[in-house]
Amino acid sequence: MTSILTYTFKNLPSTSKWALRFSVRPLSCSSQLRAAPAAQTKSKKTLAKPNVKNVVVVDGVRIPFLLSGTLYKDLMPHDLARAALLGLLHRTSVPKDVVDYIIFGTVIQEVKTSNVAREAALGAGFSDKTPAHTVTMACISANQAMTTGVGLIASGQYDVVVAGGVELMSDVPIRHSRKMRKMMLDLNKAKTLGQRLSLISKFRLNFLSPELPAVAEFSTNETMGHSADRLAAAFAISRPEQDEYALRSHSLAKKAQDEGLLSDVIPFKVPGKDTVTKDNGIRPSSLEQMAKLKPAFIKPYGTVTAANSSFLTDGASAVLIMAEEKALAMGYKPKAYLRDFVYVSQDPKDQLLLGPAYATPKVLEKAGLTMNDVDAFEFHEAFSGQILANFKAMDSDWFAQNYMGRKAKVGLPPLEKFNTWGGSLSLGHPFGATGCRLVMAAANRLRKEGGQYALVAACAAGGQVCHSRSTGASGKSFSLKQSKLIQECLI
Repeated sequence: MTSILTYTFKNLPSTSKWALRFSVRPLSCSSQLRAAPAAQTKSKKTLAKPNVKNVVVVDGVRIPFLLSGTLYKDLMPHDLARAALLGLLHRTSVPKDVVDYIIFGTVIQEVKTSNVAREAALGAGFSDKTPAHTVTMACISANQAMTTGVGLIASGQYDVVVAGGVELMSDVPIRHSRKMRKMMLDLNKAKTLGQRLSLISKFRLNFLSPELPAVAEFSTNETMGHSADRLAAAFAISRPEQDEYALRSHSLAKKAQDEGLLSDVIPFKVPGKDTVTKDNGIRPSSLEQMAKLKPAFIKPYGTVTAANSSFLTDGASAVLIMAEEKALAMGYKPKAYLRDFVYVSQDPKDQLLLGPAYATPKVLEKAGLTMNDVDAFEFHEAFSGQILANFKAMDSDWFAQNYMGRKAKVGLPPLEKFNTWGGSLSLGHPFGATGCRLVMAAANRLRKEGGQYALVAACAAGGQVCHSRSTGASGKSFSLKQSKLIQECLI
């Protein structure tokens, strides 16, 4: 049945078979463009588990996310990661020798610093006795860093972990062609002049063609933007709907930035240049201007454009994760508990970006919650069409029954609770760093809005997704014995 999604955009009828099955009304954002703060919620049950350590987020920071090719273009990834670590140390005042382990996520690795977590940690002044490793899992690399830290703490291995992520799209590694690489390696092994001349005689000009990294699936050879275009077509998501959602993201991000709600952003003095204090990709436009843009991937019929897609971004982020007992003993007031997380994988061709629709009901069931219990949703916005397609899938009994093996739909996240401070479309998406931004946005929103449960989701290349649930912590103390509101977060 997944073959329904394999039709190219041009061959799809104006109303696709998927769309005919959906009773979902057209998704419009305009009435909720300036989303009102969520109402104060009553304290619900805590999700603490017996005989398992409570894991908390003490705080988190990120350097401003910038469009690639701008102020960070002359730096290296470990420079950005180091800045995030130094910012976290400054904000939390955590002694460096207290940190047991450091984990960073990244996607396109700089070959000189393949373990960027280690290089950044040493650069930030951490002891050379503090272990650090780097993980990669496409756009959920930072999520993997955090959940790895959660596992290390919950299992009793460590009490204090720093998790983060970094990406520098301004300087990606560009390789020689395979033929050229082979010749250079063979030349290095050649022992005589005759052997070298024989190898050189085989050189051809096409050996000089470089290999550029591509945001494409290795298994399908399809770019993510192309997949997003097909997904939007299959779910009958129109171009105006996608543009309207993108405008919502930029408008809410601008509002949050102007009101000082993006408190996780820290200033960063770029060596030899200016001090950067805010994200530079937030650019509210108008639907009329957005409509003038041409399709970016499937031409000329596609609906995915530069305006309704996330942009290439440079940035880094870091969070301080602790066992609750350790945090309280050190006098910290944690921002959130990290409770549950789920990773799922789907068909990388036809369901590359649908992971959130599959993971949401799983993590809610694991926690014993429903969509109505969640006070804040933070979903990664790769494309407007991806978000809206997931909305339709989540709100469809037919999709749940025929594709997910479930009896009923999980339901649609209320827009007044969804990405109300902007998202990746507007704030930017450094592949390896977005996960920490999502978690800190969820935690900060819970504290600001008086909520208890938050849900974080992010799709990734390879058809994978991380879904986590967290609960925030508020009040003067965070002991579970208190009757004060306990905020919790699902990563």
